[in-house]
Amino acid sequence: MNEEKFQFYALYLTRFASGFGFITLVTLLPTYVNLFDASNLVVGLFTTAFTLAQTAAVVPLAWAGDRGDKRLVLAGCLGLAAVTYVAFALVGSSLQFVAARALQGVAVTGTGLMSLALIGELAPADARATHIGRANAARFGASILGSLGAGSLHGLYGFEAVYAVLVGLLLPALVGVWWFVDSDGTTIAGNPFAGLAFNRRLLTLTSFRAQYAVAVTLVRTWVPLYAGLEVARGGLGYTETALAVSLLITAEKATNMLCQPYTGRLSDRAGRSLFVFVGGGLYGLVALAVPFTPAIGSFVGAPETFPVVGTLSAAFLPLLTCNALLGVADSLREPASMALFADEGTEDGSVASSFGIRELVWRPGSVLAPMLGGALMGVGMQWVFFVGAGAAFSGILTFFGILARDHGARALTQW
Repeated sequence: MNEEKFQFYALYLTRFASGFGFITLVTLLPTYVNLFDASNLVVGLFTTAFTLAQTAAVVPLAWAGDRGDKRLVLAGCLGLAAVTYVAFALVGSSLQFVAARALQGVAVTGTGLMSLALIGELAPADARATHIGRANAARFGASILGSLGAGSLHGLYGFEAVYAVLVGLLLPALVGVWWFVDSDGTTIAGNPFAGLAFNRRLLTLTSFRAQYAVAVTLVRTWVPLYAGLEVARGGLGYTETALAVSLLITAEKATNMLCQPYTGRLSDRAGRSLFVFVGGGLYGLVALAVPFTPAIGSFVGAPETFPVVGTLSAAFLPLLTCNALLGVADSLREPASMALFADEGTEDGSVASSFGIRELVWRPGSVLAPMLGGALMGVGMQWVFFVGAGAAFSGILTFFGILARDHGARALTQW
């Protein structure tokens, strides 16, 4: 039992280290833009290189994990991540930074896929969401600490100190994976993606996930924009208090982190598809409320002035509450959804490919949603949240409709 626990702890540390590295670069991105005086095109490449590398890496890495040893692939990706952050400390031009971002995209994808695949295989079938929830909580903890600490550490000690911390997290994770995680004896012949392409349960999940990606990308991206943009553009004008926007972002991550270990365990007991449905529906309901936070704040007499952050508006506390509830809603859905993907993959040894499909299905919505959001802003900021809520509702209705057709009225409690 202790040996099994150490395997999980090593994988949780991997999720934490990978998440810390990802959010650190997101936090420091504006610093690099200013440092290299990057053009608008190059600024786009800073993100596009990462995203394209992620997308290109999914299939080969998932295939390598299912055909070979997932532990070995994970260790290789952790080593690549360490080398990549050393490279970030040495970059001297925009082109070198773009290349390092591409390497980071491969490393982040590999560590994410393989750590989840190994957790899915190691966890008992009736406790998969529990362990996945704990792993995700570690990732969200890293996001909070990284976003709060990276900028401060860079301001005090420079880039080298930031990347020394990242390498200092990745090397123990690499040692832990190599020392404690057993070699992966589950392999599959042929192309694992082909075997999963027409899996009815995966098709049911992806019908929801493809639509839900639009909802999450729109809402998660536009809540801080709604708070920070000037009133003339439909926002709340918190531009003078960056701390207020940081608190909003942190609220969503903190509730997600705190809830996932518990919601994962509950979904293992009550039915995972039920938690996907309820979590998606709650996300849509909260998204609908976001544009009404000024009216809600005025109605309940919420304060407009706060310690440290100063004068904001009566909308701040309702908006903070909404974003915290968005984290709760996503904590209901995410571990249950991941466990369902793991269930399908572990049956025939293609769990990495199952998670790879999960990753690929998310991509179109996450890429197209920001462009859709920009267009909707021309009509009115509130329409971003209305459309995001609509995508969440259409996703859960499609999900329930397919389940009901295949399993009857009690489908949500049977899968």
